[in-house]
Amino acid sequence: MSYYDTYLRYRECDWNSLFAEPSERLVNNALDDEEVTVEQFLAMLSKNAVPRLEEMARRAHELTLRYFGRTIQLYTPLYLSNYCDNRCVYCGFNADNAISRKLLSAEDLEREASLISATGLKHILVLTGESRQMSPVSYIKECIEILRKYFTSISIEIYALTENEYAELVGAGVDGLTIYQEVYDENIYAEMHPIGPKSDYRFRLDAPERGARAGIRVVNVGVLFGLDDWRKETFLMGLHAKYLQDKFPDVEVGASIPRLQPHAGSFISTHVVTDADIVQAILALRIFLPRLSLTISTRESARFRENILPLGITRMSAGSSTCVGGHTAEAIGPGERVPQFEISDMRDVAGIKEMLKNRGYQPVMKDWVSV
Repeated sequence: MSYYDTYLRYRECDWNSLFAEPSERLVNNALDDEEVTVEQFLAMLSKNAVPRLEEMARRAHELTLRYFGRTIQLYTPLYLSNYCDNRCVYCGFNADNAISRKLLSAEDLEREASLISATGLKHILVLTGESRQMSPVSYIKECIEILRKYFTSISIEIYALTENEYAELVGAGVDGLTIYQEVYDENIYAEMHPIGPKSDYRFRLDAPERGARAGIRVVNVGVLFGLDDWRKETFLMGLHAKYLQDKFPDVEVGASIPRLQPHAGSFISTHVVTDADIVQAILALRIFLPRLSLTISTRESARFRENILPLGITRMSAGSSTCVGGHTAEAIGPGERVPQFEISDMRDVAGIKEMLKNRGYQPVMKDWVSV
């Protein structure tokens, strides 16, 4: 059975009724029980749970300390290319957008890697636009081989691959995979991804499982808040993460909860997601899945990222850029800094480290050495 079979059980639900019905008793039990059921997870995402957020926060904080301590793993994204064959309506890299396109050369990449590594970061997240022609697996593999000289942990956030292709990149040095489903509702997914290889819902949905089977040790799923109702999408993402944890007990499973930010193009979200909504999603995910790694990116403001640290966050990006070659001025020409989306927390790595230490957290720059 695949995760898609789980999704099908909920596809035709009346979600408004589902999130309005759970009783306070289910929320109470979720705060007391060591193992939280799917029904309790649903209840913690419901409107009935809103008056209990402070109690949920205390429980989430306790579980985070138990399983992760006061540590926050730091990483930064590195964009190799922004060529893309997709027409994702919410993305700055949309193939129809008239933006400058760039592919890093080996020399460009060496400069980027050297500068990032000098900050002390040893975890890197490699990203590309989704173009097999312009950034084929062979090119990504060559880039990974360069990056291995600078970083102990290399994750990828690229187009969905076959199991054999994931295995090829594992052999080159990749140990982490981030791949957002973006939106789990299959009909809305089709609206958001009308043209391009990403329009294949099932191939993308099953990519985390293919990566885990290929030997990737860290698999991170995610939704893009703003494309659909946040309660429904958090619930379906939580079930996906649980499915992966149960099927691959040796794989570290994580989740990300980014919100839409301004970007090239004209898409405007009709699904408003407030800070309080994000908080409730984090609390419910942490209590439902205590071992789940939770990432908050620089899409969110500095103040908000700091305030939600105790609620369950275990990974943060630092010194981020969503431009190709954005970490070095030499790698790109004047006027070519075209971001995939705008970021809100502009602090460099040193600034994030200082903030974490001041708040009693240990910034983790390196916790893994590949062999």
